[in-house]
Amino acid sequence: MANSVLDQARDELFSHINRCGVLHASPEDQETWMSETVDYLAERYPELGDPQLDELHAIGMRFCAPAINHGEEHTAVDQENATVA
Repeated sequence: MANSVLDQARDELFSHINRCGVLHASPEDQETWMSETVDYLAERYPELGDPQLDELHAIGMRFCAPAINHGEEHTAVDQENATVA
């Protein structure tokens, strides 16, 4: 079964996100990068309308923001200090 144009654009967006290192950028830089990349995708996929492009932008921004924020320090208890409940 052929992918829809939106699916193709989404897959390309995810590929760009992974290759360009935007995951490590500040939220402001991510927003700018995402807007510019969605504009590029709009040119590559002229069949997509504004609702689909807005959806791509939202999907991309959610992909860049992990559900669990990972900092430099871990919060897991090491085995030696673990308590049994």
